[in-house]
Amino acid sequence: MNVTMTKRILLCTLGAALLASVAPVASGAGRPAAAQTSATSTATKKKKVSSKYKKKHKAKGQAVPTPDRIKEIQTALQKDGSYEGQPTGKWDAATMDAMKKYQDKNGISPTGKIDALSLNKLGLGSETAGKGAPVPPTSSSAAPADPPPATQ
Repeated sequence: MNVTMTKRILLCTLGAALLASVAPVASGAGRPAAAQTSATSTATKKKKVSSKYKKKHKAKGQAVPTPDRIKEIQTALQKDGSYEGQPTGKWDAATMDAMKKYQDKNGISPTGKIDALSLNKLGLGSETAGKGAPVPPTSSSAAPADPPPATQ
């Protein structure tokens, strides 16, 4: 092999190594431009398809009560005389009517929906439900106003 041929091979190898080391920075993905173009067009197609079926985020509301919780409410309404029948754990028309009847009897707006005031009156709510955020208690121990005298 002659010197010219050796120089060419060395330059080609060095050029390929240099190109390979720069390619990830230039393309941003670390693959040849042809592969990136096809990947980009595939990703673009996927974006178009997925955005068509993308779900819109809804604001989270109150969680649905469990069947056991509904049975508790139905039992409390039954004790009051507002609900007739056996507790089923399903919030059906009979339960809604019983809740409306109970709410009306107790001076609550008869919506038939579960609310904090109705649950409190039924004995199933919390003492602080519907009254605002809890406030941390104030400290009863006061720090001394004057530091103790220094001894010398």
